[in-house]
Amino acid sequence: VYGVDYYETFAPVAKLASFRLILAIAARNGWSAETFDFNSAYLNSKLDEEVYLEQPPDHEFADRRKYVLKLLKALYGLKQGGRKWYETLSAALADLGFTRAEADYGVFFKRDGTHLVILAIHVDDCLITGSSTRLLAEYKRQLAAKYKLTDLGPVSWLLGIKVSRDLSAHTLALSQHAYIEAIITRFNFDDLKPISTPMDPTSQLSKSQCPESAADVARMRRVPYKEAIGSLMYAAMGTRPDIAFAVSTLAQFSQNPGWVHWEAVKRVFRYLLGTKTLSLIYGGGQRGLEGYVDADGASQEHRRAITGYVFLVDGGAISWSSKKQELVTLSTAESEYVAATHAAKEAIWLRRLIGEVFRPLSEPTTLHSDSQSAIALTVDGSYHARTKHIDIRYHFIRYSIDAGSIRLLYCPTADMTADVLTKALPSVKVKHFATALGLASA
Repeated sequence: VYGVDYYETFAPVAKLASFRLILAIAARNGWSAETFDFNSAYLNSKLDEEVYLEQPPDHEFADRRKYVLKLLKALYGLKQGGRKWYETLSAALADLGFTRAEADYGVFFKRDGTHLVILAIHVDDCLITGSSTRLLAEYKRQLAAKYKLTDLGPVSWLLGIKVSRDLSAHTLALSQHAYIEAIITRFNFDDLKPISTPMDPTSQLSKSQCPESAADVARMRRVPYKEAIGSLMYAAMGTRPDIAFAVSTLAQFSQNPGWVHWEAVKRVFRYLLGTKTLSLIYGGGQRGLEGYVDADGASQEHRRAITGYVFLVDGGAISWSSKKQELVTLSTAESEYVAATHAAKEAIWLRRLIGEVFRPLSEPTTLHSDSQSAIALTVDGSYHARTKHIDIRYHFIRYSIDAGSIRLLYCPTADMTADVLTKALPSVKVKHFATALGLASA
């Protein structure tokens, strides 16, 4: 019962974008990056609430009809278990002098003289990196003195993602090759024929293709549509931005998918089957943080444009999104303008995280758009008639530019990396933009 047996239950974890950013900068600087996990993490946390348990059968300490057990530690399965562990670990890190990043409560950092140590946590899995190998070992030793942990050494796997490094070239690759093979096998798609695009650019999916008869609905219930979408989502969120638009689009039909939608899901698996060796690669040059933003207009059935943006560090994507806009826009320029605001919000967050943990960025972050009209709307107030109806929150892009946080520059459509996040494209463009995202066979 809330307020009696438990209170807060939310337990922050580091965002995938934070992990990618930290690893990209570690690769650039040649820092050691290591992982460890805490054994039976939840059992280290004391409970503030009074929680009682029945005595387990065959292990009675007294008459089980008269006596119960009082729970002293957080158990796995307890609603507040994750939260209590997060609070316990946060307090331990604070005692060691670490500061929690306001931009991401799953990231902690400490400046020790001229050195920097960073720790990113995901429940009981931890990534630690920094400019001093000696300090990494020392802080791991101090944590091991408080809690039992398993030192996994240099990072090779992180949240199911394979991490490979070339220390001499200062590059790092993230791959979900094994995960992709596992989900292909799980859904018995090993014998499918590979294809070069995740979606068919010549056809449009719509609700009119959803089943209407009871027989068709019953037939589709036997298809693992939601499970397949969920499996694809982790790949799209982890290392495969090239399938983000396809997965986002197909997820919209999860409540009542038709056979055409299921065939489209299988097409994404066919694409992954032929591109499963692709990795996100960072490094090989210090190109800093830059972004691309695009919108597809309002060609979708729902008449709302798709916003697509991606931010890269040293040539590899660290954050991306493919999402339907909340409102119906009246022109392509307006949809691009709204998309720019969504991208600006992500850019501000990334700048804040970089500024907190590493050092503040002295120059505006370059955000590329292929819409000259949208760029004009951000810098010239004379277009009042075209913007007076737009909700004030979507003018955030103007504030970001005036504040010196964002520099919005024109980019030809042929070079608009975010294009792959807004629509289905032909094979040549899919390959071109996958490379621009930092995807390559490692």
